[in-house]
Amino acid sequence: MKKYEIETFPLVLTAKELSFILKISKPSAYEVMNRSDFPLIKIGRCKRVLRDEFFRWLMNQQ
Repeated sequence: MKKYEIETFPLVLTAKELSFILKISKPSAYEVMNRSDFPLIKIGRCKRVLRDEFFRWLMNQQ
């Protein structure tokens, strides 16, 4: 399995990228993005998350 460094991902992540990182389906990634504690950025109908905030959030999950 190839190891990825955090810096290899774009600064702003989409649901597709979250699904790749978390190894879940794209609909499941949207479910994660809809959590109240998720650092979501909404731009119109688009949902995004800043890469560093996402990985910080992920490290704090139990």
